[in-house]
Amino acid sequence: MKFIKFDKKQLVNLEYSLNREILRVNKFGSYAFSTMNFCNTRKYHGLLACPCENLDGGNHILLSSLDETVIQREKSFNLGIHRYPGLYSPRGHKYLRSLHTTPILYHTYRVGGVVLKKEILFNSQNNQVFIRYTLLEAHSPTKLQFRPFLAFRNIHKLSKANMYADTSFYSISNGVKIKLYRGYPFLYMQFSKKVEYVHYPQWYYNIEYLEEKRRGYDYHEDLMVPGYFETSMKKGEALIFSASVNEEKTRSFKHAFEKELNSRPVLKKFTDVLQDAGNQFIVKKGTRTELNAGYPWFGGWGRDTFIALPGLTLPQKDYTTFHAVLKTMINRMRGPLFPNTLDKNYAAYNSVDAPLWFIWSLQQLAVTEGTTKTIWSKYQSKIKKILAGYRRGTEYNIHMTDKFLIYQGDKGMALTWMDAVVEGKPVTPRYGLAVDINALWYNAVSFALEAAQENGDEKFVKFWNSYPEEIKQSFIETFWKSSKGYLADVVNEEGSDWSIRPNQVFAVALAYSPLTDDMKRSVMDLIEKELLTPRGLRSLSPADPNYHPKYEGNQSQRDMAYHQGTVWPWLLGFFAEGYLKLHGKGGVYLIEKLFNGFEEDLSDYGIGTIPEIYDGDPPHRQRGAVSQAWSVSELLRINAMLKRYKRGRRK
Repeated sequence: MKFIKFDKKQLVNLEYSLNREILRVNKFGSYAFSTMNFCNTRKYHGLLACPCENLDGGNHILLSSLDETVIQREKSFNLGIHRYPGLYSPRGHKYLRSLHTTPILYHTYRVGGVVLKKEILFNSQNNQVFIRYTLLEAHSPTKLQFRPFLAFRNIHKLSKANMYADTSFYSISNGVKIKLYRGYPFLYMQFSKKVEYVHYPQWYYNIEYLEEKRRGYDYHEDLMVPGYFETSMKKGEALIFSASVNEEKTRSFKHAFEKELNSRPVLKKFTDVLQDAGNQFIVKKGTRTELNAGYPWFGGWGRDTFIALPGLTLPQKDYTTFHAVLKTMINRMRGPLFPNTLDKNYAAYNSVDAPLWFIWSLQQLAVTEGTTKTIWSKYQSKIKKILAGYRRGTEYNIHMTDKFLIYQGDKGMALTWMDAVVEGKPVTPRYGLAVDINALWYNAVSFALEAAQENGDEKFVKFWNSYPEEIKQSFIETFWKSSKGYLADVVNEEGSDWSIRPNQVFAVALAYSPLTDDMKRSVMDLIEKELLTPRGLRSLSPADPNYHPKYEGNQSQRDMAYHQGTVWPWLLGFFAEGYLKLHGKGGVYLIEKLFNGFEEDLSDYGIGTIPEIYDGDPPHRQRGAVSQAWSVSELLRINAMLKRYKRGRRK
């Protein structure tokens, strides 16, 4: 692939540069996130956002931004950029000359005869961000000033000027430490050499975040600038700035920076970038290993974890991470259910499919390892608990009917992945017998029997052996209609919902399918015709009167479109799986074309990663979270599938 870089023309064009964002994450879930010219357009943007477990467990932005000023011959040139009502000030983006994203993020500025290189790097072993400034050219004595903009607030909130902020500072080695509010850690701002610090606390009012305005949220923030740092620099000199939640040894900055830089992988091709993006979702929290569903606003989600985990770990044979994440999730089980959303103070167990996706993730491990031995010895009790719980019945009216199918929910509940709710009502009511849930149920029972048989669990086999055939027969009777040639999305006491949605793809793609080959072909032909786009599957056919072509507007308007036509890249993984099973090697061309099409998106929206969703209509603009775990994961899984089929293997 081409090296991801941008030139002066692109960087100074605000319409272009403000719509492209760069995210850097370390293994603790801390991040640096902004637009490509460092003008923050979201409340989620910041130079150092890190988890604060003693507060609410969520990410908090400590350092919003750092404005650099070049001083030469008593003239000052501010390299920062902020949006205020009606204007941008300062307009430092005009000094940008180039941006490179690999192996690490670095910008080049030119101010007259001064050329300054700025490199940003996260410490993988600490909640610490480095910025290295190298003065490449200078024809006269040069000084640099640095003004930190402090937020000290949850990423979902905004800071407002107040009398409670503690603006006092404490001198430390080559810098200062500041903590605006109780309960927060100190922010340690240090340099690789001694600098002068001038304390002059001021609020900067009404900084605007245009993306929040577009999304219908409060978009004005007040940030505290406690003062500024100043130092002289010589041509060829490098200066390293560190922002951390711990006091660091400044004499080791150069070594630590170089060590981190040398540990970065060389990204030569599309799949290298995908894998690098995928690594950002694995998060360590003490003894726990979790999977972040997406950046910037997602946290741990049960459903997303089990869907994304195989693609992020198994193609790389990273079994340690795979099992560590499952261990974390198992510790949070309640009966047969896993939490849908993970929060320090609250966990919602309202995901009917998460437990079935847990079993599916183990199924992917079995394919990779070529055996179910590890799975049955390690996880059989959890598999049995899930199946027995669904058979007997559990919370949220989840139970097996006398027809051996899984019924879930009631009016007003949204338990499947299409769970958007507006004004207390599900946008896509899917209570009752849902096609995806029952495809997953059939697959889970069948796989569990396969594992039990291979491991000699005769008691389990004897009890469950007749279930697959019963489920299969009822599935076809309930969801299939020959005259239509596809599957109903939901069936309940109100009737059958024949909306053309992608949920039926799982009945084709999963290893155990209740459908005949003719049914599979009919379903896939319809999905290809009505739902397939170059960036994934639409969540509803454009021919449907409820179809929403674009995902935009305020929260309610976006939620109305979320599962009503919006394109989801993660679904492409299951389309690819179903398509390749039907067409074999002959299907490789189409799937490879779809897969490679995402490479051009690495320079848009979230640079170097894949977003959560796309608009339903062309040009399928990227939307939602800029980096989504299951979007990246399923592309990695597709790549693994393509490799197998090219070698003439299906498993």
